Amino acid sequence: MHEDSTHPFLLDAHPAKADPALIRDDVAQFARIGDSLARQISVLESRLAEQRRAPAGHGQAALDRDLEIHRLTARLRMLRRFGLDLCLGRIVGAHGTLYIGRLALTDDAGEPLLVDWRAPAAEPFFGATHAQPMGLTSRRRYRWNDGRITDYWDEAFTPEALAVGRALDDQSAFIASLAASRSPRMRDVLGTIQADQDAIIRAGSRGALVVDGGPGTGKTVVALHRAAYLLYADPRLQDGRGGVLFVGPSHAYTAYVADILPGLGEEGVRITPLADLVPEGSQAVEETDRDVARLKASALVVDAVDAAVRLRERPPARDVLVDTAWGDLSRIGASDWEEAFGAIEPGATHNEARAQAWDALMRILVDRVGAAPREGAEAEDSGPDDRWADEGWGDAGTTAWDEERLAEDAPADEEDFDAYGLVGEDGDEAVRGALAESERLRAAFDAAWPLLDPVALVRALWTDPALLRRCAPGLTAADVAALQRPADAPWTRADLPLLDAARLRVGDPEAEIRRRRAEAEAAAERARMDDVVADFIATDDSDLRVMSMLRGQDLRGTLAVPAVTAPAGEPLAGPFAHIVVDEAQELTDAEWRMLLRRNPSRSFTIVGDRAQARHGFTRSWKQRLADAGLRDVSIAALTVNYRTPEEVMAEAEPVIRRAIPDANVPTSIRRSGIPVRRGTIAQRDALLAAWTAENDEGVACVIGDPSFVGSDRMRSLSPAEAKGLEYDLVVLVDPDGWGEGIEATVDRYVAMTRTTRELVILSGV
Repeated sequence: MHEDSTHPFLLDAHPAKADPALIRDDVAQFARIGDSLARQISVLESRLAEQRRAPAGHGQAALDRDLEIHRLTARLRMLRRFGLDLCLGRIVGAHGTLYIGRLALTDDAGEPLLVDWRAPAAEPFFGATHAQPMGLTSRRRYRWNDGRITDYWDEAFTPEALAVGRALDDQSAFIASLAASRSPRMRDVLGTIQADQDAIIRAGSRGALVVDGGPGTGKTVVALHRAAYLLYADPRLQDGRGGVLFVGPSHAYTAYVADILPGLGEEGVRITPLADLVPEGSQAVEETDRDVARLKASALVVDAVDAAVRLRERPPARDVLVDTAWGDLSRIGASDWEEAFGAIEPGATHNEARAQAWDALMRILVDRVGAAPREGAEAEDSGPDDRWADEGWGDAGTTAWDEERLAEDAPADEEDFDAYGLVGEDGDEAVRGALAESERLRAAFDAAWPLLDPVALVRALWTDPALLRRCAPGLTAADVAALQRPADAPWTRADLPLLDAARLRVGDPEAEIRRRRAEAEAAAERARMDDVVADFIATDDSDLRVMSMLRGQDLRGTLAVPAVTAPAGEPLAGPFAHIVVDEAQELTDAEWRMLLRRNPSRSFTIVGDRAQARHGFTRSWKQRLADAGLRDVSIAALTVNYRTPEEVMAEAEPVIRRAIPDANVPTSIRRSGIPVRRGTIAQRDALLAAWTAENDEGVACVIGDPSFVGSDRMRSLSPAEAKGLEYDLVVLVDPDGWGEGIEATVDRYVAMTRTTRELVILSGV
């Protein structure tokens, strides 16, 4: 914290507001807050050091320690980052004076010094209006800079408050903030959240809430603060119950908003572009064929992935005779396969189910061998079912891939089967090991339920027209032909939903190998501990033979080292308790499937603008989302444009109205005093140089000119990349040359409305 932090007012530019009578209460309150902050930081540092010195422990104890260290570190970082400017402002009402903060803070006696902005008691700070004062008599908001208050604004909601001579201003804190220069990261706007935005932020999380609003209405602000609010207020999102996933349109967008949630005290929200939900997303290219992109965007083609997997989940058509080193032990019939496959847990991926079915089959056969003497087998055994030979894609990462990968970790002899978890206990061990060695059984099982590679599966759909026709019978012959591609073709963005569907349906092909390795390490550790215990007992020459107590399970458990577990799954695979989707008007049916798979509760915040949909959006939100699979949908509209000056919107509105007459064009609440300028492309560099010389702060953006090389203060983006972002100066390069139709019209409208101050349109040479 800064020196003299209990006296934060620095109001040389507003000497009238420095009147001691106006700030006396605040100075006293900040002194108490400063003292509490110093004590809390000291306590947190001590507790964090203690936790880090403590033994790591095992299992749940280790997890609890890690979570506590993370919690303490996050709060300590928050207190150090903000200091006194944790305080946003104060409200005065029937319940006295409350100071509102980024987080809650109490003194040593437990009395509140700051009320968390998300608490019900803080709601009037954001939601009170002169029409609905929510019990307030006055409200004060602070502007902070480097730990000092550089300005503050008072609002009076009653005649009595107006008469006491408070520091009223003809310019609200919010309007003043709109004129501030932009930076490469989104500004912190928590202290100026407006009543219409706050009502949406605090809405419940059940079902899907659509936040519909035109440019500059604060949709992204609402989405980010709503994520933080729900994590605080909704128990369904807390205590490791799934958390929140925030999906944006691009890396430029996620970098722009990256600081907001940590500044609200929430560091656990995963923010990602939609494409990054799939590992191939970072290298995917655009699909240049619009017909192919349209086909891959449909749910029909996504369903082909599941159909392709189901083709590889069928029991053998004939009985299988199991041969072992002891001779023929047992015949496996249809009922046995049905029982083994019936033991698969609901929701298991294909590859997880494979391991479960194998374990179930082993139990069935071990029980049978133990219950009856071995029988000779005279019936002809045809060996493994050969019906897969005609499929034409079995080697594309399936059985052959399985055999090659598993061979690397196969047990070398019968003694090793226990280490790989393939044997039971006591007398069943040798039988289970012998069964696992049966080539006929392995071949039959691999044919019935092979280990699959999800990437190879999708590639097979695009390289084998017969397979695609079988898995997607609704496609025409022309559609099937259009979707075919060379095996070495790069993945496109249109492929990503199908790769995602395959990965979540099939599962990790390496998981079984990791599981076997982990079980082998655990078994080896158990064997080593048994040897240690036996050695202790054998060498114990004490009168009481105390070492014999090591035979007890409790003591053996205390000595044992926990088993090594397989690595955790992909963190973006979910499930998540709530998903926030920004620029949602662009999502296809296939992309919606990606999100629905990660959110079984169907709890969404969906942020978008139908008029900014590049490929058109002719239906209502409820109709569109019903097609995507969401039924419980409510709509909240934002209609005030806080960002774009009136001068710019006057030119942007006719552009979009020509294509979408009923577009939700918001009403601007301010003027910049700067008219829209026009010029030639040749003036670009001189114009940008002049702007840089005149403005020490702020960020400009050139949109639509790939030849322009950007920098920190001069960005270069395409119209699609600029979505969701804002800049002090926006320069459009040859927007009339972007084409005709809905896509080009939307691009022009979106690009024009990115500015907070000035728009320049360049055309010609």
